[in-house]
Amino acid sequence: MKLEFLFIPTSDLKASLALYRDSLGFSEQWREGDTTVALGLPGSDVQIMLDTHDPSAPVAPVFVVESVEAFHAARPETLAVVEEPAEIPGGFQATYRDPGGATLIVMDQSTDQTAS
Repeated sequence: MKLEFLFIPTSDLKASLALYRDSLGFSEQWREGDTTVALGLPGSDVQIMLDTHDPSAPVAPVFVVESVEAFHAARPETLAVVEEPAEIPGGFQATYRDPGGATLIVMDQSTDQTAS
């Protein structure tokens, strides 16, 4: 299990980019159209992912696992399922809530032909 992203929903991608990239000095890593941008945190392998699809979604860490289905089958009873494992481009993703109410997302890249 590796922390890959900190998912940050936003209602204004331009303003969020102005803060994180232009003011705080994070470097743009990749972009998906006008809706999603990943930025590298200086001194870290973790990225933040700004996303406009659902501005009311919770901020959440995104962990990469080898298999979302295996993680889901063995998940600790303390994790409440928010979204069952579902196929996404390149793999699968599931969303959980921890005992304190925080959201966490797990994903794999099991169908990504370019993943190494």
